[in-house]
Amino acid sequence: MDTIRDMNSAPLPPWLHPLGPGLWCIDTGLERDHFDACYLMVDEGRAAFLDTGHNAAVPRLLGALDHLGLGPDSVDWVIPTHVHLDHAGGAGLLMQQLPHARALIHPKGARHLIQPIALIEGAKAVYGAEVMARTYGEIQPIDEQRVVRSHDEQRIQVGQRELRLIDAPGHANHHHAIWDERSRGWFTGDTYGISYRELDGAAGIFLFPTTTPVQFDPAALRQTTARMAAAHPQWLYLTHYGAVPHDERVARQFQDLLTVFETRTLALADEPVAGREAALRHMVGQALLEALRESGSTVSDERAHDVLDFDIQLNAQGLQVWLNRRSSVR
Repeated sequence: MDTIRDMNSAPLPPWLHPLGPGLWCIDTGLERDHFDACYLMVDEGRAAFLDTGHNAAVPRLLGALDHLGLGPDSVDWVIPTHVHLDHAGGAGLLMQQLPHARALIHPKGARHLIQPIALIEGAKAVYGAEVMARTYGEIQPIDEQRVVRSHDEQRIQVGQRELRLIDAPGHANHHHAIWDERSRGWFTGDTYGISYRELDGAAGIFLFPTTTPVQFDPAALRQTTARMAAAHPQWLYLTHYGAVPHDERVARQFQDLLTVFETRTLALADEPVAGREAALRHMVGQALLEALRESGSTVSDERAHDVLDFDIQLNAQGLQVWLNRRSSVR
């Protein structure tokens, strides 16, 4: 039997959102509200965190346990979907507070959380050193003795609740996705895109692929998301942001936008390198606005740009890296 405290005994903090039996979404507070999420699963008094957010989110994760009447020793697993810092930046600090937890990490990413020097330098290259320090703080390593490297079709238990992991390249080579049969949902990390509640429209959610640096691979991403869709999920548990329903329209919207990004990027291959990233930013912004209108969203162009500006910049950078890599092997 679960040992979760009666949820009516105290109001939920605004950053903790129940999703169903034994599952909560935690808003990490990164950048703004409703931008970056991680998840807490509890069954029979045992717990797992799926993604962790950044260092500043760790008090919220521990606070979620406390709110549910659980202690740090109830956590068996910390499972970053991949090692990018908005997903795993707080994993090392969190593990220091969880005496019995093991960190389940993709084998291609494990070394970066055990010894995060290269991860930190890579993040500085993307965000800049000042933003990196201000946003993510000092990244703590995870003791290698507490790390378990995942493998495709691995199964683990959280209490009596089974999770299945699959290798999920496309956004990053060090990415896995986690299937929860009980809720019929995928914990997607960045593999199955981004969807912000501010942009939901009359037809439902607006979901778009993320093409951020440096390992974006549209062919691999298409294959991975097709594999995920074949499980007929009812839910996608996105890091950016929250639990969203999955159906054929959502799957088609994602695949269509992925094709648009790929084909329009290839059309810019002959642009001068000096101006290509600006052209890519414009292309990504236009493609997202077009798809947003098709989804029935009535949000203004100005508001849409405010919400999407960060993603437009990162997506353009990732497409530039992909195009350069593709050109270099031709």
